[in-house]
Amino acid sequence: MSTSVHHAPPSSSSPSSTQPHILDNAAWAALTGPHAHLAERIGRAARYPTDVSPFTALEDPADPRAWDDLAALVGPGTVTAVTAVRTVPPGWAIEDSGVGVQLVDTALLAEPAPEAVRLGPADVPEILGLIALAQPGPFLPRTVELGTYLGIRDRGRLIALAGERLRPPGWTEISAVCTHPDHRGRGLATRLVRAVAAGIRERGDTPFLHAAASNTSAIRLYESIGFTLRRRTRFTLVRTPGAQPESEDRDGAQGSDERVTGQPEAKA
Repeated sequence: MSTSVHHAPPSSSSPSSTQPHILDNAAWAALTGPHAHLAERIGRAARYPTDVSPFTALEDPADPRAWDDLAALVGPGTVTAVTAVRTVPPGWAIEDSGVGVQLVDTALLAEPAPEAVRLGPADVPEILGLIALAQPGPFLPRTVELGTYLGIRDRGRLIALAGERLRPPGWTEISAVCTHPDHRGRGLATRLVRAVAAGIRERGDTPFLHAAASNTSAIRLYESIGFTLRRRTRFTLVRTPGAQPESEDRDGAQGSDERVTGQPEAKA
Protein backbone atom coordinates (compact mmCIF):
# COMPACT_ATOMS: atom_id res chain seq x y z
CA MET A 1 0.00 0.00 0.00
CA SER A 2 1.28 3.44 -0.84
CA THR A 3 2.00 5.63 2.15
CA SER A 4 0.74 8.74 0.40
CA VAL A 5 -2.72 10.11 1.01
CA HIS A 6 -5.06 9.97 -1.97
CA HIS A 7 -7.79 12.57 -1.59
CA ALA A 8 -11.28 11.76 -2.70
CA PRO A 9 -12.45 13.57 -5.82
CA PRO A 10 -13.96 16.98 -4.96
CA SER A 11 -17.67 17.58 -5.19
CA SER A 12 -19.80 20.68 -5.24
CA SER A 13 -20.48 20.24 -1.52
CA SER A 14 -16.81 19.79 -0.55
CA PRO A 15 -15.24 22.47 1.67
CA SER A 16 -12.60 24.74 0.22
CA SER A 17 -8.94 23.98 0.79
CA THR A 18 -8.85 26.66 3.52
CA GLN A 19 -11.68 25.12 5.53
CA PRO A 20 -11.41 21.98 7.64
CA HIS A 21 -13.34 19.00 6.35
CA ILE A 22 -16.13 17.72 8.59
CA LEU A 23 -14.47 14.29 8.68
CA ASP A 24 -11.29 15.79 10.15
CA ASN A 25 -13.15 15.89 13.48
CA ALA A 26 -15.83 13.32 12.79
CA ALA A 27 -16.60 12.41 16.42
CA TRP A 28 -17.27 16.04 17.36
CA ALA A 29 -19.44 16.53 14.28
CA ALA A 30 -21.44 13.41 15.18
CA LEU A 31 -21.81 14.26 18.88
CA THR A 32 -23.04 17.76 18.06
CA GLY A 33 -25.12 16.59 15.09
CA PRO A 34 -27.12 13.40 14.50
CA HIS A 35 -25.84 11.78 17.72
CA ALA A 36 -26.48 14.81 19.94
CA HIS A 37 -29.23 12.86 21.73
CA LEU A 38 -26.54 10.48 22.99
CA ALA A 39 -23.93 13.09 23.84
CA GLU A 40 -22.66 13.98 27.29
CA ARG A 41 -21.27 17.49 26.88
CA ILE A 42 -19.65 20.29 28.79
CA GLY A 43 -18.99 23.36 26.68
CA ARG A 44 -16.39 22.56 24.04
CA ALA A 45 -16.01 18.87 24.91
CA ALA A 46 -18.35 15.95 24.39
CA ARG A 47 -18.39 12.18 24.69
CA TYR A 48 -20.61 9.18 24.21
CA PRO A 49 -21.90 7.35 27.29
CA THR A 50 -19.18 4.95 28.40
CA ASP A 51 -21.32 1.90 27.59
CA VAL A 52 -22.02 3.19 24.05
CA SER A 53 -18.60 4.21 22.74
CA PRO A 54 -15.17 5.15 24.16
CA PHE A 55 -14.91 8.30 22.03
CA THR A 56 -14.55 11.80 23.41
CA ALA A 57 -14.05 14.84 21.19
CA LEU A 58 -13.06 18.48 21.33
CA GLU A 59 -14.59 21.29 19.32
CA ASP A 60 -11.09 22.64 18.66
CA PRO A 61 -8.08 20.64 19.92
CA ALA A 62 -5.99 23.85 19.74
CA ASP A 63 -8.25 25.60 22.26
CA PRO A 64 -7.09 25.19 25.90
CA ARG A 65 -10.65 25.88 27.04
CA ALA A 66 -11.81 22.72 25.26
CA TRP A 67 -9.27 20.67 27.23
CA ASP A 68 -10.50 22.26 30.46
CA ASP A 69 -14.04 21.28 29.53
CA LEU A 70 -12.94 17.73 28.76
CA ALA A 71 -11.23 17.43 32.15
CA ALA A 72 -14.44 18.56 33.83
CA LEU A 73 -16.48 16.14 31.73
CA VAL A 74 -14.54 12.93 32.39
CA GLY A 75 -12.98 13.70 35.78
CA PRO A 76 -9.41 13.81 37.15
CA GLY A 77 -6.87 11.08 36.45
CA THR A 78 -9.13 9.44 33.85
CA VAL A 79 -7.94 7.70 30.69
CA THR A 80 -10.08 8.49 27.68
CA ALA A 81 -9.84 8.14 23.90
CA VAL A 82 -9.69 11.50 22.14
CA THR A 83 -9.91 11.93 18.39
CA ALA A 84 -8.26 14.44 16.06
CA VAL A 85 -5.44 15.36 18.48
CA ARG A 86 -1.66 15.01 18.30
CA THR A 87 -0.46 16.93 21.37
CA VAL A 88 -1.88 17.56 24.83
CA PRO A 89 -1.63 20.56 27.18
CA PRO A 90 0.64 20.63 30.25
CA GLY A 91 -0.63 18.35 32.99
CA TRP A 92 -2.13 15.87 30.58
CA ALA A 93 -0.42 12.60 29.61
CA ILE A 94 -0.54 10.55 26.42
CA GLU A 95 -1.01 6.93 27.49
CA ASP A 96 -1.01 5.38 24.01
CA SER A 97 -1.60 6.33 20.40
CA GLY A 98 -1.89 4.71 17.02
CA VAL A 99 -1.99 5.66 13.37
CA GLY A 100 -5.00 4.90 11.23
CA VAL A 101 -6.46 5.75 7.86
CA GLN A 102 -9.79 7.19 6.85
CA LEU A 103 -11.41 5.98 3.64
CA VAL A 104 -14.47 7.36 1.88
CA ASP A 105 -16.88 5.80 -0.57
CA THR A 106 -16.20 6.97 -4.11
CA ALA A 107 -17.20 3.95 -6.22
CA LEU A 108 -18.74 1.35 -3.91
CA LEU A 109 -21.44 -0.94 -5.27
CA ALA A 110 -24.01 -0.68 -2.48
CA GLU A 111 -26.71 -3.34 -2.51
CA PRO A 112 -28.86 -5.22 0.01
CA ALA A 113 -27.77 -8.64 1.27
CA PRO A 114 -30.86 -10.86 1.33
CA GLU A 115 -29.30 -13.16 3.94
CA ALA A 116 -28.48 -10.31 6.34
CA VAL A 117 -30.61 -9.78 9.45
CA ARG A 118 -31.06 -6.64 11.54
CA LEU A 119 -29.40 -6.92 14.94
CA GLY A 120 -30.63 -5.25 18.10
CA PRO A 121 -30.23 -5.20 21.89
CA ALA A 122 -31.30 -8.83 22.25
CA ASP A 123 -28.36 -9.86 20.05
CA VAL A 124 -25.72 -7.98 22.07
CA PRO A 125 -24.35 -11.00 24.00
CA GLU A 126 -23.79 -12.87 20.73
CA ILE A 127 -22.33 -9.77 19.07
CA LEU A 128 -19.88 -9.32 21.94
CA GLY A 129 -18.84 -12.96 21.59
CA LEU A 130 -18.06 -12.51 17.89
CA ILE A 131 -16.26 -9.22 18.59
CA ALA A 132 -14.06 -10.98 21.15
CA LEU A 133 -13.05 -13.56 18.55
CA ALA A 134 -12.55 -11.25 15.56
CA GLN A 135 -11.36 -8.10 17.42
CA PRO A 136 -12.40 -5.45 14.88
CA GLY A 137 -12.23 -2.68 17.49
CA PRO A 138 -14.26 -1.46 20.47
CA PHE A 139 -17.85 -2.62 20.82
CA LEU A 140 -19.79 -2.02 24.02
CA PRO A 141 -23.19 -3.13 25.36
CA ARG A 142 -25.06 -0.13 23.88
CA THR A 143 -23.03 0.38 20.69
CA VAL A 144 -25.99 -0.96 18.71
CA GLU A 145 -27.79 2.31 19.50
CA LEU A 146 -25.44 4.22 17.19
CA GLY A 147 -27.14 2.98 14.02
CA THR A 148 -28.09 -0.05 11.95
CA TYR A 149 -26.19 -3.28 12.55
CA LEU A 150 -26.54 -6.23 10.22
CA GLY A 151 -25.41 -9.81 10.68
CA ILE A 152 -25.24 -13.09 8.83
CA ARG A 153 -26.08 -16.33 10.62
CA ASP A 154 -25.10 -19.90 9.87
CA ARG A 155 -27.43 -22.48 11.40
CA GLY A 156 -28.56 -19.85 13.85
CA ARG A 157 -25.10 -18.72 14.93
CA LEU A 158 -23.89 -15.18 14.21
CA ILE A 159 -20.83 -15.47 11.95
CA ALA A 160 -20.42 -12.00 10.40
CA LEU A 161 -21.24 -8.44 11.39
CA ALA A 162 -21.10 -4.84 10.19
CA GLY A 163 -22.87 -1.66 11.20
CA GLU A 164 -22.90 2.11 11.64
CA ARG A 165 -20.85 4.08 14.16
CA LEU A 166 -19.97 7.78 13.87
CA ARG A 167 -22.52 9.88 12.02
CA PRO A 168 -21.37 13.39 11.13
CA PRO A 169 -23.94 15.37 9.11
CA GLY A 170 -24.04 13.95 5.59
CA TRP A 171 -21.79 10.99 6.41
CA THR A 172 -22.03 7.65 8.21
CA GLU A 173 -19.13 5.48 9.29
CA ILE A 174 -19.23 1.74 8.63
CA SER A 175 -17.79 -0.08 11.63
CA ALA A 176 -17.41 -3.41 13.47
CA VAL A 177 -16.78 -5.24 10.19
CA CYS A 178 -15.81 -8.78 11.16
CA THR A 179 -16.23 -12.45 10.36
CA HIS A 180 -15.88 -15.52 12.56
CA PRO A 181 -12.44 -17.09 11.93
CA ASP A 182 -14.06 -20.34 10.79
CA HIS A 183 -16.02 -18.58 8.03
CA ARG A 184 -13.51 -16.19 6.48
CA GLY A 185 -12.77 -16.20 2.77
CA ARG A 186 -16.43 -16.36 1.75
CA GLY A 187 -16.94 -12.64 1.13
CA LEU A 188 -19.36 -12.25 4.02
CA ALA A 189 -17.85 -9.01 5.30
CA THR A 190 -17.90 -7.47 1.84
CA ARG A 191 -21.58 -8.34 1.41
CA LEU A 192 -22.38 -6.75 4.75
CA VAL A 193 -20.37 -3.61 3.97
CA ARG A 194 -22.32 -3.23 0.73
CA ALA A 195 -25.62 -3.80 2.55
CA VAL A 196 -24.88 -1.31 5.33
CA ALA A 197 -23.75 1.19 2.69
CA ALA A 198 -27.02 0.73 0.82
CA GLY A 199 -28.96 1.83 3.90
CA ILE A 200 -26.64 4.79 4.41
CA ARG A 201 -27.05 5.88 0.80
CA GLU A 202 -30.86 5.58 1.03
CA ARG A 203 -31.00 8.38 3.58
CA GLY A 204 -28.64 10.56 1.53
CA ASP A 205 -25.42 10.03 3.51
CA THR A 206 -22.02 8.98 2.16
CA PRO A 207 -20.30 5.96 3.75
CA PHE A 208 -16.80 6.21 5.19
CA LEU A 209 -14.72 4.04 7.47
CA HIS A 210 -11.50 3.80 9.44
CA ALA A 211 -8.82 1.14 9.63
CA ALA A 212 -5.51 0.75 11.41
CA ALA A 213 -2.70 1.88 9.10
CA SER A 214 -0.90 -1.39 9.82
CA ASN A 215 -3.82 -3.46 8.49
CA THR A 216 -2.81 -3.22 4.85
CA SER A 217 -4.86 -6.26 3.82
CA ALA A 218 -8.10 -4.63 5.00
CA ILE A 219 -7.15 -1.34 3.35
CA ARG A 220 -6.47 -3.09 0.05
CA LEU A 221 -9.84 -4.84 0.29
CA TYR A 222 -11.71 -1.60 0.98
CA GLU A 223 -9.94 0.15 -1.90
CA SER A 224 -10.73 -2.76 -4.23
CA ILE A 225 -14.48 -2.44 -3.59
CA GLY A 226 -14.69 1.32 -4.07
CA PHE A 227 -13.30 3.20 -1.07
CA THR A 228 -10.62 5.87 -1.49
CA LEU A 229 -7.99 6.67 1.10
CA ARG A 230 -8.68 10.22 2.21
CA ARG A 231 -6.27 10.91 5.06
CA ARG A 232 -4.17 9.47 7.83
CA THR A 233 -5.50 9.80 11.35
CA ARG A 234 -4.20 9.43 14.88
CA PHE A 235 -6.08 7.86 17.76
CA THR A 236 -4.87 8.87 21.18
CA LEU A 237 -5.47 7.71 24.74
CA VAL A 238 -4.93 10.57 27.15
CA ARG A 239 -5.01 10.85 30.93
CA THR A 240 -6.63 13.94 32.42
CA PRO A 241 -4.73 15.97 35.02
CA GLY A 242 -5.13 15.12 38.68
CA ALA A 243 -4.53 12.17 40.95
CA GLN A 244 -5.62 8.76 39.72
CA PRO A 245 -8.45 7.49 41.95
CA GLU A 246 -7.18 4.82 44.33
CA SER A 247 -10.01 2.47 43.42
CA GLU A 248 -9.28 2.65 39.69
CA ASP A 249 -7.46 -0.31 38.19
CA ARG A 250 -5.09 0.95 35.52
CA ASP A 251 -5.82 -1.87 33.09
CA GLY A 252 -9.54 -1.58 33.71
CA ALA A 253 -9.42 2.14 33.12
CA GLN A 254 -8.36 1.56 29.55
CA GLY A 255 -11.02 -1.04 28.95
CA SER A 256 -11.75 -1.61 25.28
CA ASP A 257 -9.49 1.33 24.42
CA GLU A 258 -6.39 -0.82 24.93
CA ARG A 259 -6.47 -1.86 21.29
CA VAL A 260 -5.56 1.46 19.74
CA THR A 261 -2.78 0.04 17.61
CA GLY A 262 -2.51 -3.03 15.42
CA GLN A 263 -6.20 -3.81 15.14
CA PRO A 264 -8.25 -4.18 11.96
CA GLU A 265 -10.37 -1.14 12.65
CA ALA A 266 -9.05 2.11 13.96
CA LYS A 267 -10.86 3.94 16.67
CA ALA A 268 -12.13 7.11 15.20
